[in-house]
Amino acid sequence: MKSIETNNEVHESTYALLVRSEEKERSLFETIAYGLFILSAVAAIWQFAQQPINLPLATMPETASITQTAGAAAHI
Repeated sequence: MKSIETNNEVHESTYALLVRSEEKERSLFETIAYGLFILSAVAAIWQFAQQPINLPLATMPETASITQTAGAAAHI
């Protein structure tokens, strides 16, 4: 009877293979790219929050409006 030997390299998991074959330069590039995406999203939200809000008045002519910034709205 032949004995069957198990080899650890043959039975490696997919995760172990992925971790071992990871490209270090690619990881650095992806980290920088994701960081830039996050910073750009934060900058876009910040710009939107700083835009003035123009509210038309119901009793005044259409040209009159109240301008309120997002920072002033937080104090109300």
